[in-house]
Amino acid sequence: MHPRKVVAVPLAAVLALAMTTTPATAAAPSISVADNATQPVFSRADAIKQTVYVEVEGTDSDSDGKPDRVAVDILRPKETDQGLKVPVIMEASPYYSGGNDVANHPVDVDANGNPLPDLRSAPTNKLAAEPFAGYYDNYFVPRGYAIALVENLGSGRATGCPTTGDRNETAGPKAAIDWLNGRAKGFTPEGEPVSATWSTGKVGMIGVSYNGTLPNAVAATGVKGLETIVPIAAISSWYDYYRANGGVLAPGGFQGEDADVLAKYVLTRADGQQVCGPVVDHLTTAQDRITGDYSPFWDSRNYLNDVRKVKASVFLVHGLNDWNVKTKQFAQWWYAISQRNVPRKIWLHQGTHMNPFSLRTVEWLRQLHGWFDHWLYGIDSGIMREPQADVETGPGEWGRYRSWPVPGATPVRLRPGAGAKLGLIPQPHSAKETFTDQKARTAEDLVQSFPAADPNRLAYVTPELPANVRISGTPTVSVRASLADGSSPYLTALLVDYGTDVRANGTLVPTGETLCYGEGVPGDTGCTALRRLGTATTPYKIVTRGWLDVRNRNRADRTEPVRPGREYSFDWDLQPTDYVFKKGHKLGLVIISTDRDYTLRYPEGTRITVSPSRSSLTLPVAIGKLT
Repeated sequence: MHPRKVVAVPLAAVLALAMTTTPATAAAPSISVADNATQPVFSRADAIKQTVYVEVEGTDSDSDGKPDRVAVDILRPKETDQGLKVPVIMEASPYYSGGNDVANHPVDVDANGNPLPDLRSAPTNKLAAEPFAGYYDNYFVPRGYAIALVENLGSGRATGCPTTGDRNETAGPKAAIDWLNGRAKGFTPEGEPVSATWSTGKVGMIGVSYNGTLPNAVAATGVKGLETIVPIAAISSWYDYYRANGGVLAPGGFQGEDADVLAKYVLTRADGQQVCGPVVDHLTTAQDRITGDYSPFWDSRNYLNDVRKVKASVFLVHGLNDWNVKTKQFAQWWYAISQRNVPRKIWLHQGTHMNPFSLRTVEWLRQLHGWFDHWLYGIDSGIMREPQADVETGPGEWGRYRSWPVPGATPVRLRPGAGAKLGLIPQPHSAKETFTDQKARTAEDLVQSFPAADPNRLAYVTPELPANVRISGTPTVSVRASLADGSSPYLTALLVDYGTDVRANGTLVPTGETLCYGEGVPGDTGCTALRRLGTATTPYKIVTRGWLDVRNRNRADRTEPVRPGREYSFDWDLQPTDYVFKKGHKLGLVIISTDRDYTLRYPEGTRITVSPSRSSLTLPVAIGKLT
């Protein structure tokens, strides 16, 4: 290495150089981080709003010869026009433009499963969401995030057609992520090309219900730039939303709804009825409300098939009393990502189909803030060192655990026996018992009639529990039975807590407190009334339930005849749960056929004969034991 030469430069030359040198530019704006968290230093009121139409390359669901497009409404700090680059919190939805009045399918059917047209269900309206009406903008924009709201294909200003969970719907928000990363074309409302020069390319998707399902779907594509998802009350397989173990099944509160009904509801583009009519008609045929079998139609809407592609971390939230998007949806997704060691976190609450912001607001904002800071800004917020699972076992009774199901959950098999008893010890000589299907009676009616004998159900209970017993995971049931004298193919199992207690009743009650969580703007104060779960004192609770079409006793995708009077073994799952049966209560198993609020209603009269000694209930018991 040669020694450095020192060269003398005349003073005049130095002055001339200084006069011609470009002045130093001001530093670009940057986020503020204190206590390992982004701070609210940007103005929500001054934030930039823009709308971009993103081209969905390779997708032409309305067959007009042009790629579909989605409309993306964006809100970002004004400093992003001064060099600040920010990540994006994205919510994709088919509901931003409201919905149409659509009649549900009839659920009273003849012996062959064909609908009786004079018993049509009334339409049920769902609420539309307003852009930037939630808490994301007030809370996260000041902390250096952009918000992007994506209209689903076939809704609002988007082109294309809705197909209830199929790949074309996934392609819309995926294209928006591609645009944020420079891989897709975007246009202003005037048609001018536009790019996301302000974006870091990092995206976190979040949403509730359908809006939470889309993050699962997009994550299953493995799209680059999607760093994390927060699916709340979300679907992981559409089959398990509208079907169960070979049987046609309704989401709770929407008896008679199906994939085509939902597509018609969200088809709000101006010319949608004309353009997308054939697409929706195909859904009506392909969904098959006669057999309920799993098919290629449903397989294309099963995101579990592509869970190996998931690269995004997952913060999963679900209500343990959600009978709209049932708990199997979260559990099977959670089990699948756990097997692949996807970075993850889970919240399970005692609410129904709801947003956690509505019931544990302060803690939700703390954890969600830490989650997005970690995954979208790379800040060591500490969130990944906290317990993986937050679980509410009773109203306001939260515990934190290193995983879910809670550690130590072990399968325990209980057996029905003579005298309507349920216990650990098999009773090999108990006689067979018979009940008759009655489609007019609800499960709640059939459950509360215990301990009196009832011709329309069988019920078995434990003695009073000597200690609290917690179940955490997926219960299963095995029933040895024969069917005769009727046409209902359903068997329904109900897990019941018999014992008077104060329980969550599915409502939210104001606490009288107000939290101002973010910057207010005209029409949006940035404040919310704090709420808690409402409660009621009840003598029993249906903890969970599960359904089987006995013609699908071997496979969900294949209907097989059932010979009247012949005994078969029927095995099926109940919806996953996490629940504490308290000391002194009795744990019950109730078996019925038609579940009036969920299954199709065949002509009544099917006679089911059960062999209790050859049947069983298996529970994942985490705390306590049965004696």
